[in-house]
Amino acid sequence: MLNDLFWIVPIASILALVFAYGFFKSLMKESEGTETMIKIAKHVREGAMAYLKQQYKVVAIVFAVLTALFALMAFTGFQNGFVWFAFLTGGFFSGLAGFFGMKTATYASARAAHAASKSLNKGLQVAFRSGAVMGLVVVGLALLDIALWFLVLDIMIPESDPGHKLVVITTTMLTFGMGASTQALFARVGGGIYTKAADVGADLVGKVEAGIPEDDPRNPATIADNVGDNVGDVAGMGADLYESYAGSILATAALGAAAFMHEGALQFKAVLAPMLIGAVGTILSIIGIYAVRTKEGASQKELLGALGKGVDLSSILIIILSWVILNALGIPNVWGLWGSIVIGLLTGWLIGKETEYFTSEAYKPTKGIAESAETGPATVIISGIGTGMLSTAFPVLTIVIGTILAYLTASGFVMVNYAEGLYGIGIAAVGMLSTLGITLATDAYGPIADNAGGNAEMSGLGEEVRKRTDALDSLGNTTAATGKGFAIGSAALTALALLASYIEELKIGLHRLPEKAAAFEQAIGKTLDHANLADFMDYYNVTLMNPKVLMGMFIGSMMAFMFCGLTMQAVGRAAQAMVEEVRRQFREMKGIMTGETEPDYASCVAISTKGAQKEMMIPSLLAIAAPIAVGLIFGVAGVMGLLTGGLAAGFVLAVFMANSGGAWDNAKKYIEAGAHGGKGSDAHKAAVTGDTVGDPFKDTSGPSLNILIKLMSMVAIVMAGATVAFSLL
Repeated sequence: MLNDLFWIVPIASILALVFAYGFFKSLMKESEGTETMIKIAKHVREGAMAYLKQQYKVVAIVFAVLTALFALMAFTGFQNGFVWFAFLTGGFFSGLAGFFGMKTATYASARAAHAASKSLNKGLQVAFRSGAVMGLVVVGLALLDIALWFLVLDIMIPESDPGHKLVVITTTMLTFGMGASTQALFARVGGGIYTKAADVGADLVGKVEAGIPEDDPRNPATIADNVGDNVGDVAGMGADLYESYAGSILATAALGAAAFMHEGALQFKAVLAPMLIGAVGTILSIIGIYAVRTKEGASQKELLGALGKGVDLSSILIIILSWVILNALGIPNVWGLWGSIVIGLLTGWLIGKETEYFTSEAYKPTKGIAESAETGPATVIISGIGTGMLSTAFPVLTIVIGTILAYLTASGFVMVNYAEGLYGIGIAAVGMLSTLGITLATDAYGPIADNAGGNAEMSGLGEEVRKRTDALDSLGNTTAATGKGFAIGSAALTALALLASYIEELKIGLHRLPEKAAAFEQAIGKTLDHANLADFMDYYNVTLMNPKVLMGMFIGSMMAFMFCGLTMQAVGRAAQAMVEEVRRQFREMKGIMTGETEPDYASCVAISTKGAQKEMMIPSLLAIAAPIAVGLIFGVAGVMGLLTGGLAAGFVLAVFMANSGGAWDNAKKYIEAGAHGGKGSDAHKAAVTGDTVGDPFKDTSGPSLNILIKLMSMVAIVMAGATVAFSLL
């Protein structure tokens, strides 16, 4: 079944991992700076690794239970025997990607700060190439996992019907996406709770009450805050985008296998196309990474342009080479599918620019929030919420237009050509994520630059160095906000592809239930293998007039808001404990403020760790339980409603929360740079309040929503056999 082009996929994965290792080794050759800088970096590194070790222990228990459940389902005939192991490998590789990225980030912060003492460009390159390790590890491990599983399943699954075999292979591979999604959700929720509990404690007590800088070494929560940047924004984001990247490729491969099931060699080409686009995009990301550089004294727009140079170069090259790939495969409607890929790339680029506009201090919305700070915290909150709500319109319209155009170009502008149109949406998601190696590098750069600024502040480096690290940190806030917008946009397209893949998994589930399969074939007058998406919608009555669909939509929408409520309250409880601990230390350890006594950093790290481990369980487990419960009660129609309601509400809510939080953060940074009275002014204190409210918006609840959307889809796909067999209604 394989052809020579397939081997580009494992080669690209190995190349990405080799370059990631090379960047890491290059980083380790850089000086970590003074003894104080080394000591601070060590504190952060040890705290981050201790947290991650504890988190993996908790997640291992959840994985053990779910693996046992999937093994039981395989034994009783409701799943194939590979699912439990595919689930484990997906979770393992997702966790591994986060671990490598975070380990690099904790070694990079002091080195980036020291590099900034030489020049702005040197600081940018050290921080950015350290972030590139995260990007390349994610795409490298994802492509490696995909290539290995495809090779194994191609050997293990019998060749009775080549067309059906590829459908079984691709739907089985989808299940390792659930492992990646489950691990990503725990990483995002746990890391988000950790980092924001520490951040709120550092801000409210240190900056507002004690009147000292956030990263002042006298602030007991400052080490926990720096640890949190790594566990939430590096390990969490890496695991998140790992499962988006793998999910988009696998969902599109499954859609290709289904769309061209009866067309011989064309089916395999449709399965291979998304893998090849991802592989070539990885190679181009490496080229783009080397294009990032800037000049001394660069403005924020010039720094953004320096990062954009690398991303734009990779994107332009993948536009050209994706046409070459489709043409080399000999897929019909090359121009239509190529158009879908270009639309996906443009959609991702536009969402990034829209997010940048609403969150960067260089533009009117964030400047408006900073201006509102002059009249107090209440107007800052109102202005930030209003800005976040308004900002949802543009990404939503961009996704709507991008999705319909991707569908139409792939389907030959025939709306009822469902199979090819949905394949087009899937390949648009692959196009959006094709250059993830460099896109994720710009995102992971953010917390590295933030930690570099913290290290420089705590180490007492000169004003010129702080000016450079502040510029890099402010840039990192914008790239992090842009990265969150990109992650949310890619989640929407990936979830749409997964929604269609759910139907294919239903088909596989019916194959294992002869009586139900016979009833289905009798009702629609076709064999299972010749039934299309519309046939399944008719048979299961998936229409807006079916109360089961409507109930599912209500529950899906509720899940988005309830999930945010649970995670916001979790941050509030953990932050309250942190605030009380910081106040206690200032009250009881009199030498802290004079610099005679070192704060008890370890107790703050312990509070964040304990709070995150305790609070992440309920929201994470609810995300897994909801699709199972809805499927067993309301059946297929209810699950389709749940997934569509969760996608629609979750996407809009995630954009709102991420953009509000990003705008509040950069409004504070804008004031700290000297606007509206600068640091210590009443406007600054008001902006700190806004930033504190925005912290769980942008770093806990908002980013976790895109994983919730995809995880519910993945759980529904894995449990499709049980839904078909046991639904009550």
